[in-house]
Amino acid sequence: MTEETPGFEEKPDVPSGATPDDAEPKAAAPSEEEAAAPAGDTDRTVGLTAELDQARTALSERTGDLQRLQAEYQNYRRRVERDRVTVKEIAVANLLSELLPVLDDVGRAREHGELVGGFKSVAESLETVVAKLGLQQFGKEGEPFDPTIHEALMHSYAPDVIETTCVAILQPGYRIGERTIRPARVAVAEPQPGATPAAAKEEKTDDEESGGTEEV
Repeated sequence: MTEETPGFEEKPDVPSGATPDDAEPKAAAPSEEEAAAPAGDTDRTVGLTAELDQARTALSERTGDLQRLQAEYQNYRRRVERDRVTVKEIAVANLLSELLPVLDDVGRAREHGELVGGFKSVAESLETVVAKLGLQQFGKEGEPFDPTIHEALMHSYAPDVIETTCVAILQPGYRIGERTIRPARVAVAEPQPGATPAAAKEEKTDDEESGGTEEV
């Protein structure tokens, strides 16, 4: 039995002609799965990016839809409010139109001094109520004739007017806001054909006097 010499380690046999490096163990080559791992991570990143882009596009589309829906709702509310106001104005105008003959009677009674006693109190209360509802009376003698708010029932010529003028108010007109319920029924006068209006005569006279003074 052979005794081992202490202090010496047993080395593996090295084939003849081999270098010492050949004796050291070599690292194992990476497998196909490990080599393909980076490519798989890249594909996953690309897929997530595409999904994120799709989500952003969908969010943008839904936000646009919501904004359009909100705008349509606001327009609907404005239309409803406008229609509600219009319907109210029409209803009030129709009611007040039925009361105009009564107001005409009140006006005639006032002109003839017959608006006295309890009738006067009732008439004034009625006028107060219709005024609160927005009814306004218009039409005055001497104002220019406007066919949009005046209805001419009588026509004449006058030498002292320079344009078609309301010379008498036969029935006052009434309006609510900008809505005319009834035009003012008036008698109008036009300048006399071929005649020089009095105002023009006075202006001409003033010019002549002024010119005569300068010549002196």
